[in-house]
Amino acid sequence: MERQIFVKKIKRLSALLLALAMCGGLFAGCGIAGQRTEGEAEGGSGHPGVLNVHIETNVQSLDPQEATDGTSFEVIANFTDGLTQPDADGQPVAALAERWETSEDQMTWTFHLRRGATWSATGSPVTAHDFVYAWQRAVDPEVACEYSYLFSDIGQIVNAAEVIAGTQDKSALGVEARDDYTLVVHLKAPVAYFLSLMYFPVFYPMEEAFLEQCGDAYGTSPETVQSNGAFVMAQYEPASTEFTLVKNEAYWDADRVQLQQLHYQLVQDSQQALLSYQAGDLDHIIISGDQMDQVAGDPEFSTCNAGYLWYLSVNISQVPALENLNLRLALANAIDRETMMVSVVKDGSQAAYFAVPDGLAVGPDGKDFRETAEDYSDVIGYDVKKAQAHLEAAKEELGVASFTFDIIVDDDAQPQQVAAYLQQQIESALPDVKINIVIKPKKQRVLDCQQGNFELALARWGPDYADPMTYLSMWKTGNNNNYGLWSNAAYDALLESATTGEAAADPQARWEALHQAEAIAVREMVIIPLYEKNNAMMTKGYVSGIEFHPVAIGRVYKNAAVV
Repeated sequence: MERQIFVKKIKRLSALLLALAMCGGLFAGCGIAGQRTEGEAEGGSGHPGVLNVHIETNVQSLDPQEATDGTSFEVIANFTDGLTQPDADGQPVAALAERWETSEDQMTWTFHLRRGATWSATGSPVTAHDFVYAWQRAVDPEVACEYSYLFSDIGQIVNAAEVIAGTQDKSALGVEARDDYTLVVHLKAPVAYFLSLMYFPVFYPMEEAFLEQCGDAYGTSPETVQSNGAFVMAQYEPASTEFTLVKNEAYWDADRVQLQQLHYQLVQDSQQALLSYQAGDLDHIIISGDQMDQVAGDPEFSTCNAGYLWYLSVNISQVPALENLNLRLALANAIDRETMMVSVVKDGSQAAYFAVPDGLAVGPDGKDFRETAEDYSDVIGYDVKKAQAHLEAAKEELGVASFTFDIIVDDDAQPQQVAAYLQQQIESALPDVKINIVIKPKKQRVLDCQQGNFELALARWGPDYADPMTYLSMWKTGNNNNYGLWSNAAYDALLESATTGEAAADPQARWEALHQAEAIAVREMVIIPLYEKNNAMMTKGYVSGIEFHPVAIGRVYKNAAVV
């Protein structure tokens, strides 16, 4: 997931104010159990039951069908459960669905919802109808959910593609509430990772009456946020640098939740975050590679697989020079990734020369996808002579003597450091190529990528579910995240075979099709891979039980404790 809000239509201020007033009047006092009162502690060094967490970017949306960034997903998952949830190892286990079964052909899933799960603001039970409503909303073209393709291309839910395209009404989506506590889902083809999809936030339920009353104001205050999960929102406003959730005493699994308060603080400067941690104002922080020397040997330091693949997105279709494969290969081979890991990134991340990272998914042979994938060292690596040869070929093919490209990059510290390194590497290896760095807020950078307003962009993608398709689907023709608008019929055919075609029901054939698809993407250099990201962290010794996952939800606090 690129994990940044997808900007759609501009909402009128008058509608927002009206909706806020309606929500405040209708639901005030109904769903903020344990909200902090004036003078109550906001959390500090080792306060029992209070966890102070560092985030590097703002929450962009609290709407599960509209959010697209990792920070938003994490916060939404704090106060909302889906059908399943990840266990400590990232495997799907029961959440709102206490049990399920699938048909012999694996194309009908029946979920039996637990009784006793309720919505915080209204006290209403969470029912199968809430899932039907939310899923129909996600594929509704008027909502323009960026993750709607998870229902069609990935989830293979009956009629999802047709609803998204506007040729079928959303009521035709293959999901039904057989009764209040039985949800039935109809698929077009077997989906091996379907249960792990179910804990991705776009599949979370929504209570129709509450959302309709809130309207455009949904998710803009504690009074306009519904919870059925471990916590409820106690203090929040859009773009806030601090906000607080408290334990949901009505949560169906409340006995498991030990935290009384989860307090978030936005700190974009990594050194300031470390200072706040050392002062006791933060209990858990993400640190940058520049700070590794400061924390070396500290028992509170750790690293984990963040799941992200960092890469250069290339505008293949709209920048004539970048349509040239030799030019893309020249850029790909001009970068010393190994040195970048130890001199710039410095957090345990690993150089990447592929499109699907290590440790994501295991095939039918029990081996990691990377272990049995093709070796691409003949097309990508660090080889200045090869890079220069590709550049000379590109110059001849294009009839151009030199090139200048802008690379757009987020305004966080590490992306800027990486961009500066890439600029130095490319210009040093390829003197006829000039790179300009253009710094933008992440939200704007993502919007520019989505609208094709870029030449090169430093981007990243984190897996939404544990299967190679979470990466490979990005470059399918027409996918929202196919920023360069690359299109390849053979590639599309392989993905089609692996999802709904001949290979879909044959695990070994499907795996081989995905390997072949990756080979096309890498050899065509649809993106320029850079590295697989690790997170370097500091966590106070009195904190335990935070779970870290490289897929879907990065951090989970249901088992966390502060003593």
